[in-house]
Amino acid sequence: MAYLGLFFAGMFLCNALPHLLKGLQGEAFYTPWAKPRGTGKSPALENVLWGFANLLVATFLIDRIFLKNVPHGMVALAAGFMLIAVACALIFSKRNAA
Repeated sequence: MAYLGLFFAGMFLCNALPHLLKGLQGEAFYTPWAKPRGTGKSPALENVLWGFANLLVATFLIDRIFLKNVPHGMVALAAGFMLIAVACALIFSKRNAA
């Protein structure tokens, strides 16, 4: 169960990065509540807030699980990070090509 929690922590951590980076650059980026749903972009401030929320969830999961000395916990964290990174790369490259 701890590995699953760290896997999700990796996913939340990875998802925080593009939203924070785009928001800090003052650029719009895709968020779950943008219109049209799934293809629209949200303003920079919303992306900073969404990125920070993802960062908080990741930090909470890491604090509660990883700091309890889970063996090989970083592998689960990295796997979750990589899964969402690959998924985002594939999804956003299709959207940007259109």
